[in-house]
Amino acid sequence: MQHVILQGPDFAQWRAQARRLLESQTPPDQVIWSNGDVLFESPPEPASDPNRIPVATVPPAFLAMAQRVAFHRDLEKWPLLYRALWRLTHGEPHLLQVMIDDDVAQLAAMDKAVSRDVHKMHAFVRFRKLQDGATGDDHYVAWHRPDHPIVRHVAGFFRERFGVQRWTILTPDESVSWDRQSLTFGPGVPHRLAPQPDEVEGMWKTYYASIFNPARVKVRAMKKEMPVRHWATLPEAELIDDLLRQAPSRVEEMVRKAKATNAAREQASLLPGMTERAGTKRAATASTAAADSAACANTGTAKPFIPQTLKLPVLAKAAQACKGCDLYCNATQAVFGEGPAEAQIVMVGEQPGDSEDIQGRPFVGPAGQLLDDVMERVGLPRDLVYVTNAVKHFKFEPRGKRRIHAKPSAREVAACRPWLEAELGLIKPKMLVCLGATAAQSLLGRDFRITQSRGQVMKSPWADWTVATLHPSALLRIPDPDLRARNMADFERDLRSVAEQLKRLQRA
Repeated sequence: MQHVILQGPDFAQWRAQARRLLESQTPPDQVIWSNGDVLFESPPEPASDPNRIPVATVPPAFLAMAQRVAFHRDLEKWPLLYRALWRLTHGEPHLLQVMIDDDVAQLAAMDKAVSRDVHKMHAFVRFRKLQDGATGDDHYVAWHRPDHPIVRHVAGFFRERFGVQRWTILTPDESVSWDRQSLTFGPGVPHRLAPQPDEVEGMWKTYYASIFNPARVKVRAMKKEMPVRHWATLPEAELIDDLLRQAPSRVEEMVRKAKATNAAREQASLLPGMTERAGTKRAATASTAAADSAACANTGTAKPFIPQTLKLPVLAKAAQACKGCDLYCNATQAVFGEGPAEAQIVMVGEQPGDSEDIQGRPFVGPAGQLLDDVMERVGLPRDLVYVTNAVKHFKFEPRGKRRIHAKPSAREVAACRPWLEAELGLIKPKMLVCLGATAAQSLLGRDFRITQSRGQVMKSPWADWTVATLHPSALLRIPDPDLRARNMADFERDLRSVAEQLKRLQRA
């Protein structure tokens, strides 16, 4: 009987020992496999046998699976792997194809468990930003509880994805750190020593709440995909109870709006002279298209709808009747600008979103909440700022019961421009802030590029101090936390310069 001791989930150690055992023709039932914390010592390895037979080859699929199974927490993996290896090299070369075999089925289950654990760790690690006390550099630290000791298996993934940042991932079994040059592994860390929340989590929560679909709530499926044991380290998990409680009322509101939209379309389709061949899809489609076209007829520009009395409340009321482009047809209402008429700062976004379309006010959805948070941090009072959009109606694409934001076309932006020019002409701001490319190109020309000129102060026909920066909704849609943090820093820096310029104007 041979006793083999391995240290940790080390496939290389197992492979070396398995080679030796195969070369000495030691059958599986003559080997005891143990980890490093047992009260045994490895016996001296037997002398090399000059007459030993060469180790036979095995399918590449077995080696790939064995490398994953090596990270399973159950120590039964080692004798199981050796037993499968023995059978593959002793008359059963096609063993892996026999899925009903007990050894194969058990290996497949272990392989699946580890692969699923790796997937969950890729998805559920949430870094929190800390500052290195010695260097002042940002250091991103995460704590995660995987089912299996897979830190060394996943370290390469995080090194490739977040290679430009210093980061550390802590788990109860082991930790790993990346200093932009090399990976360093250390002991496990309990949850009570995990880092505290940082400001980036607020953005992540806002984004999660904005993509939560109340019409597709399946709690069992959600818990299966996002296991409850990970919730303690997921900032968005704090929102789930409230979002579930609000789901029924939000669904009722969505259904009510869908019914109203369908009723309007049905009414529009009842046009004189239309001959619809009931029961044929082609006729129904043609009828609906004709009805939509007729109902959404537009003038191509908002100019005919601009009232002679140029006051903001009058403009806001007149905008509700605008048919300058087709967007009015599906939107709930026109969302006009909001803020003091004597504001020194005007912020211009792209278009209202789903929340704004329902409430009839600009920047009240997730992007508006993010804008409010940043304005508060940089000392820029919202009540001193007039906020509006380049396009006054919500453009969206229906996807099931959801309305997904769609970028307005250049023709739609041009059609809506008279409203924006009327607002700016009345307010005459000292400072103009364009949020996003659509607003910037609407006012500064189609050649303007946010990526090239973001944050640069320039003079425009509407304000001597004009700057373009990122749109807060674009920040919310960046999935990469590192890239999102960098863009968030740029956005906050731009608004901080706006706040400083406002203070200079107020002192002058």
